[in-house]
Amino acid sequence: QVQLVESGGGVVQTGGSLKLSCAASGRTFSDHVMGWFRQAPGKEREFVAAIAGSGGGTYVATPVQGRFTISRDNTKNTIYLQMNSLKPEDTAVYYCAARSGADVSWNGYDYWGQGTQVTVSS
Repeated sequence: QVQLVESGGGVVQTGGSLKLSCAASGRTFSDHVMGWFRQAPGKEREFVAAIAGSGGGTYVATPVQGRFTISRDNTKNTIYLQMNSLKPEDTAVYYCAARSGADVSWNGYDYWGQGTQVTVSS
């Protein structure tokens, strides 16, 4: 069982930056691929980024490539999402998720956090 708690959301102006964190419980954190997803009002949840258990491989969705960076610190059981050059269309609830196995992918996640709101004002 993995429990996830996100933090770091807030309101930022267009072009600004935010760094989200997701703290995980459990002693097998490094065995899990971790991901970030987001859901905007009236839209389906979409994949943002994922990172391998070792931190050695990442997969970032096209809409945020070059602006968002995913990372992890296995000594702290925490992953991060550094978001730069934010746009109003990045406004959403951001969720972290965990999956077993080694596939750094957009699907197959078993555990989810409660989400943190990110609002980008124009």
